[in-house]
Amino acid sequence: MNTPYPFTALVGQDDLRLGLLINAVSPAVGGVLVRGEKGTAKSTAVRALAALMPEVDVVPGCRFSCDPASPDPACPDGPHEAGSGVERAARTVELPVGASEDRLVGALDIERALSEGVKAFEPGLLAEAHRGILYVDEVNLLHDHLVDLLLDAAAMGASYVEREGVSVRHAARFLLVGTMNPEEGELRPQLLDRFGLTVEVAASRDTDQRVEVVRRRLAYDADPAAFAAEWAGEEGALRARIAAARALLPGVRLGDGALRQIAATCAAFEVDGMRADIVMARTATALAAWAGRTDVLAEDVRQAALLALPHRRRRNPFDAPGLDEDRLDEALEQHGGEDDDPDPDGPDGGGRPPRGDGPDTPPRPEGEAGDTSEPSVPEQAGAEQEQGRSPGGGEQQPARAAEPFRAKALSVPGLGEGAAGRRSRARTEHGRTTGARRPHGALTKLHLAATVQAAAPHQRARGRSGPGLVVRRDDLRQATREGREGNLVLFVVDASGSMAARQRMGAVKGAVLSLLLDAYQRRDKVGLVTFRGRDAEVALPPTSSVDAAAVRLEALPTGGRTPVAAGLLKAHEVLRVERLRDPSRRPLLVVVTDGRATGGPEPVALASRAARLHAAEGTASVVVDCESGPVRLGLAADLARDLGSVAVTLDELRADSITGLVKDIRGTDRRAA
Repeated sequence: MNTPYPFTALVGQDDLRLGLLINAVSPAVGGVLVRGEKGTAKSTAVRALAALMPEVDVVPGCRFSCDPASPDPACPDGPHEAGSGVERAARTVELPVGASEDRLVGALDIERALSEGVKAFEPGLLAEAHRGILYVDEVNLLHDHLVDLLLDAAAMGASYVEREGVSVRHAARFLLVGTMNPEEGELRPQLLDRFGLTVEVAASRDTDQRVEVVRRRLAYDADPAAFAAEWAGEEGALRARIAAARALLPGVRLGDGALRQIAATCAAFEVDGMRADIVMARTATALAAWAGRTDVLAEDVRQAALLALPHRRRRNPFDAPGLDEDRLDEALEQHGGEDDDPDPDGPDGGGRPPRGDGPDTPPRPEGEAGDTSEPSVPEQAGAEQEQGRSPGGGEQQPARAAEPFRAKALSVPGLGEGAAGRRSRARTEHGRTTGARRPHGALTKLHLAATVQAAAPHQRARGRSGPGLVVRRDDLRQATREGREGNLVLFVVDASGSMAARQRMGAVKGAVLSLLLDAYQRRDKVGLVTFRGRDAEVALPPTSSVDAAAVRLEALPTGGRTPVAAGLLKAHEVLRVERLRDPSRRPLLVVVTDGRATGGPEPVALASRAARLHAAEGTASVVVDCESGPVRLGLAADLARDLGSVAVTLDELRADSITGLVKDIRGTDRRAA
């Protein structure tokens, strides 16, 4: 058995440690989402927490970890009689990103269920995680259908498996812990809200702290058992403190003053629903118990807000996470409770809470979440670009994007087989049933009528004598379903001098931002290629992070000539590589330009040849025509014809536009047949 890295040996990361410990004290808080860059001990901390969790009593032999004091009456292994049980360590169950639905919720033996009427059920990961920790690494990359199942289980505290009239239910209450790198894509708002707390982590910039991290890690890798033994005393003390806080928790008093502060804070930050208020109340209570107090103070409410609200105040995927701490302090001061007694001599003065779980925790370094003194990425980019010039002419500061709008739906023609999403038609595991086929491998979705039809002619030969249908493996039929897939939306944006009028470029950026928002909602991957001057560059390789694309777009400078051919050829190279990496994900090319190719010999002819290269490979595309003014050359429409697609104006992109009718994207994809 592998020896986990000791929790107490973690260096820094005070918010991360505190968020996990609060959930260990009070699992009702609802779990924690850990957001941060790679290599910041996110997974290490979560796995280390398991060793600190108190043991649980379970019914002997129950695969669903029923509590012997109050066994689940609907347990598939039951019924159980109340009595004594056996103690075991709380489990930490890891959900792989690529797990199947059957692996998550469990599987029914459909053949036995039909022929014998037996509910033969093999439990899944939700059953294993009951009364323990369910850990999802890279939770933002989890497939939508698994996210839906997690949402249902987290909301109801139970998992349901239903197939063709046969159903099984079992309890599934667990501490949900997820880790993610925001650069790889954001979470759906519904799942984001299910996490009680969120913490942001980043690698320390302090040299001494980084040295200590490396020193401890090397010592652990050299001899894990000896390293764990060295920290056994601290681990035991922390485990005892968690147990003491759990015992104290029921006696903690949440006064009316603290409740008013919680409600006022949630209202001030305009969070949706009431879950934030409830989570803050539970978190503040757990913080008081962790500090060894029986009364909730203003500092507990403040710390609870910093942990429970940042991920709930986002209005769209382009909003930066975090909380305005000055605004938070103002809300707390305006609604201070008479029965609260904040310590004026607290660690930060004026009742400010400590950043971690001890009195010696250092203050937050400058530049972390909540610090608004640093300039934004676009501002920094603009300051740097003022001093440079493009190869083909003067370079202008980045124009600010216009307000985004709801864009018309663009889709890839044909029927794909890519990852589940919400854009183009595809054969999927979920959706409407369109037919039946023999299963390839394990049966996942039974087509009952086709199965009965296949088995019916053989009943006499199989010696059927009773009312039951004699079903063999060869009779089973898999339902084929049609749903929606996510695509790779590759933006090719003209940033040349002909697009540089600030009002015009702002409108173009607003349109692309609108399409990015649409891509986020439809679960697409996105990429960004820009061209200006003499060449094109990949501003953002294909990624699931729409946030990153929005930041790169906002900082996009303009100026110089218009090498349309270079942009299309660079896009062709990006798509070629992506087809090798993910052949099932179909691309959608969105070219944003006025079509006025300049620079080099025969620029228009070169652009036309590059466009026909995409058309020959069947790449679905659309040209967003940015030409404006009384004199229009129609070059973007010519480019669209070479691509085998259509050209739409900025106004026609709007979903509520009455000037542009719905247009299908022309062009075929050889894999869609």
